[in-house]
Amino acid sequence: MVFSIEEINRNEELLPNTTLGYKILDSCGAPSQGLKGALKLLNEQDGTASNYACVGFPSVPVIVGDGGSSQSVAVSRVVAPFSIGMISYYSSCTCLSDKREFPTFFRTIPSDAVQIKALVRLVQYFKWTWVGVVAQDNDYGRFGMMAFIEEIAKFETCLAFIEFIPPVHTEERFPQVVETIKISSAKVIIVFCAERFTITLVKELIIQNITDIQLVASEAWVTSFQLWKEETREILSGTIGLGIRKVEIPGLREFLVQLHPSTAPDNPFVEELWREVFGCSINAPSQTLAENSSPSPYKQCTGSESLETTETTFTDVSELRGSYNVYKAVYAVAHALHNLQSCENGKGPFANETCGEKSNIVPWQLLHYIKEVKFINNFGEEISFDKNGDPVASYDLINWQKGTDGSVQFVEVGYYDAALPAGKELTLDESGIVWHRGGNIAPISVCSESCPAGTRKASLKGQPICCFDCVPCSEGEISNQTDSIECFICPLEQWSNDRRDRCIPKEIEFLSFQDSMGKTLTAISLFGACITGAVAIVFLYFINTPIVRANNSELSFLLLISLILCFLCSIAFIGQPSPWSCMVRHTVFGVSFVLCISCILSKTLVVLMAFKATLPASSVMKWFGPTQQRTIVFLCTLIQIVICVIWLVTSPPLPAKNTKYQSAKIILECDVGSTVAFSCVLGYIGLLACMCLILAFLARALPDKFNEAKFITFSMLIFFAVWVTFIPAYVSTPGKYTVAVEIFAILASSFGLFCCIFAPKCYIILLLPEENTKKHLMNKPNAN
Repeated sequence: MVFSIEEINRNEELLPNTTLGYKILDSCGAPSQGLKGALKLLNEQDGTASNYACVGFPSVPVIVGDGGSSQSVAVSRVVAPFSIGMISYYSSCTCLSDKREFPTFFRTIPSDAVQIKALVRLVQYFKWTWVGVVAQDNDYGRFGMMAFIEEIAKFETCLAFIEFIPPVHTEERFPQVVETIKISSAKVIIVFCAERFTITLVKELIIQNITDIQLVASEAWVTSFQLWKEETREILSGTIGLGIRKVEIPGLREFLVQLHPSTAPDNPFVEELWREVFGCSINAPSQTLAENSSPSPYKQCTGSESLETTETTFTDVSELRGSYNVYKAVYAVAHALHNLQSCENGKGPFANETCGEKSNIVPWQLLHYIKEVKFINNFGEEISFDKNGDPVASYDLINWQKGTDGSVQFVEVGYYDAALPAGKELTLDESGIVWHRGGNIAPISVCSESCPAGTRKASLKGQPICCFDCVPCSEGEISNQTDSIECFICPLEQWSNDRRDRCIPKEIEFLSFQDSMGKTLTAISLFGACITGAVAIVFLYFINTPIVRANNSELSFLLLISLILCFLCSIAFIGQPSPWSCMVRHTVFGVSFVLCISCILSKTLVVLMAFKATLPASSVMKWFGPTQQRTIVFLCTLIQIVICVIWLVTSPPLPAKNTKYQSAKIILECDVGSTVAFSCVLGYIGLLACMCLILAFLARALPDKFNEAKFITFSMLIFFAVWVTFIPAYVSTPGKYTVAVEIFAILASSFGLFCCIFAPKCYIILLLPEENTKKHLMNKPNAN
């Protein structure tokens, strides 16, 4: 501050013809001492003033300080009623931004509200979701942690613990704090403390042998050389944190090394500096000591000591951060005074358009100019205060690295600028960071490991949101990114892969000709059609034999043709469904079976009518000749054809994708369209089959050699047994096997009809030709 004031006094452009003075008081880091100094400034009068009009005003119209937030809170509350401006260079507590409580407070250090946002952004950048915090139990720590908790709640980051260190009885508290760190799973610890608390904390960490944690520093100690000792290197190496912007002020080192007791004999700062650097006292020790007093621990200085030949932290101007804030604060006051003195009446800032007092500076008038001050300093930085008295906030990101000589190097690896657009405030050079224990990979600090793709996070009862289990996604659901909070359902025609991280097209399933089952059923269908055709050839060859003629050869051939159609229609059920195949398979099936059943019905009626015709005076056969038989078959089949035509015109069967029974597959099937029409087709077949069964059952007792009613009865029983069994099997069979069951029912019923009706005849025709005679059929003995 002294250097800045002297530099301003030498400046002919800034405050010309005005010399700044100062009074320096030490608060010793205690609010009570700061309060005592403030009261002294308020009550002390400037004895050198020649104009007694200044009586009643404080001798100092503005205060630069204090360093600590607690001290600034106490001092600001005292000086605010007197409108004395106060510009702090190191008080960062967010509470001081409240202008209702601290209306005259300003600062050149960013508010902790910005520092907290920067710390949270840093935590988010490295994906540390589980961090611990150690903070001071004062205004700086309490308000800082309130802001930290509020800011971190916006993200999926949790606090493993918050430990506060009280300003008194710290010896008992530190072991408890370190024990919390020891048992916690958090590997990143944010230390939001002043330097003196951090030193004790690090020492306790060494005592308890805790060296596997990554420390994140607040601006209060991030550039503290005093913490770096040989025994603390292992813990502090790799520390990363936010520091105030650094500059190198020209001429400051020369000013410092020129300090000497001879040039400032009454300066207590010089006395203390000489004791700290050279271990000697400037003032000679008293020759007479009180009886109970102890001798001075410092030797007498020789007078030859010089700071020019000594390298200490006091003369090192390479890390001017807090000092630069003092520099900016002094210049802010100087520019405010300059604006006040440059004011012209009629253009003043007050209601009467007059300027403030230029000779006797009134605090409340100077306060106005401090609020409005805005200038660019020698380092190109804009100096101004917002409505809360805060400056434009920016931080350097500092990494503690061990030098070749074992000393600490504060390496700048990035910066945080609150003036940049949201999301771009933090800029980092990760390659330049050396982490704890010399690694170049950022440490991991999480409560639970990240959930990989294909899983979702499931919160644990009674645990923070950062502690969770990874639950695999259900079938048909995916998560394609890590730490997904939910699984997403795949689209209707897609399904999740085995890893549940991608939706893939569902497997399309239908009974194809390439399947072994499809091949088998096709072979059976063709086999049935072929043997039916073979039987037709046999009947054609033996068409004039009694057994063929006795059973109405015309109906027999028509029945064989219908059976061939029944066998072949099952092939239409195999292959990928298409609009044409769906219509063909159902209509051909319905018409073929009706044709088959109507032929059997006509044959059964022939048997019954033939038996009735043998009775005396019976003329029934003339009403049931070949023409009438053809008419019955035609009409019965025509009804089914009409039903099918109506079905195809109104609501035909069409291909459909079924995902109801197998979610992972798309079953291509033929939707029947109109359920009523499909029921009519099946119901009509069933009605004709029932009529056949009843008539055949009635004719079962007729002579075996004369009719085939018994075989028709058996065939109808098999037909009903197959289709009654088909219903539950069809409903319970999944996927493409549903169609296979339907084909099996068609083939089984067709083979049942074929075997029961034609197998006995073929057996007699081919193997027992002696029974294929009229006499044998009429059951008459052979004549001799």
